[in-house]
Amino acid sequence: MFQNLKRLVTRPLVPLALAALVAVPVAGWLSQSSAAEPPVAIPAPVVDEPAGNGLETAIFAGGCFWGVQGVFQHVAGVESAISGYAGGTLKNPSYEDVTTETTGHAESVKVTFDPKKVTYGKLLQIFFSVVHNPTQLNYQGPDHGPSYRSALFVMNDAQKKVAEAYIAQLDAAKVFPARIVTEVTPYTNFYQAEDYHQDATTTISINPGYITYNDLPKIENLRKMFPEVWQEKAKLVFASNAS
Repeated sequence: MFQNLKRLVTRPLVPLALAALVAVPVAGWLSQSSAAEPPVAIPAPVVDEPAGNGLETAIFAGGCFWGVQGVFQHVAGVESAISGYAGGTLKNPSYEDVTTETTGHAESVKVTFDPKKVTYGKLLQIFFSVVHNPTQLNYQGPDHGPSYRSALFVMNDAQKKVAEAYIAQLDAAKVFPARIVTEVTPYTNFYQAEDYHQDATTTISINPGYITYNDLPKIENLRKMFPEVWQEKAKLVFASNAS
């Protein structure tokens, strides 16, 4: 309870009238909400990984992990998307530890995917287009601090090559009004976040006003802009959270 209360305090709430939309079924209010950061139509990466055998893991940090997780849970080919903390120095950090902005962690999402169904490059295109604004340094929307930074924690040289080439491609094409500030750094660690942070855009059990305004529109933008990889049923961390 106290952890949930802290999240409510530290994340700005939207007006009560907007928060009341959470009483409407998901399909109804997705189209009624509007996020502060609009999606950006961007080209697919010129450089991408070949489709290998077996599952692959990628870690994305793009502000509050609720919305990042929510988007990737609706991407066909994604087997799981887990909210957590990556890139810091403290072992097994809690949410309270990370929000002190002293541990070096970023709110992140570990995505396990089938590269034969969705490539790393396609996930990057979604990440830069609808998940977050990659030109905002150490913040996303109302959330400020290094724990909300834009970062890719690459698992191998192949991911590093694709990520760096794509950022250079998008910067050269000037698809954003400012340069991309997304960090590309080697993977060092990932710690799964507390259970109450998982599947937040499905349960809407914590800070519903924030999720309705900031996160759910990202999922709707995925549906509209990437219909080729859209899947209606989210791949949830906990089956008990299924609606």
